[in-house]
Amino acid sequence: MGIKVKARYENEMLKPFGKLDLEAGEEVEIEVPISMVEKTYAVSKLSDEIIEEIIETTENGK
Repeated sequence: MGIKVKARYENEMLKPFGKLDLEAGEEVEIEVPISMVEKTYAVSKLSDEIIEEIIETTENGK
């Protein structure tokens, strides 16, 4: 089973926002999804912000 972690990419490194329960030297696999905004670029007349809001609302079940 995996975990989902938010991180920021800075200085060519991914920096998680919180502590990870990992041992030093432990290898992990990272998947970086392409945002729906990028997938819909030039296909939709909606702004990036509106598209992201729709996605967040759908993902959160609102």
